[in-house]
Amino acid sequence: MADVRVRNLDNNVVAQLKDRAKMHGRSLEGELRDILTELATRPRREMAGQAASLRAAIKAESGILTSSAPFIREERDHRG
Repeated sequence: MADVRVRNLDNNVVAQLKDRAKMHGRSLEGELRDILTELATRPRREMAGQAASLRAAIKAESGILTSSAPFIREERDHRG
């Protein structure tokens, strides 16, 4: 297993993490390990679902957005 060091955390953040660890009956290290493991192993489909929701919200607010690829291509061709 690897070791990781995180420097320059705000004291308030550390205090909140310690409180959270105490609430869960773990050491600060155990709490951080649990948080990092949960975040790193979060299923991709959850993120894909969030992305789909975001796309739907943007579409509802702004309508269907056209592709920017032709404009980018035109600008690149113009630059030579």
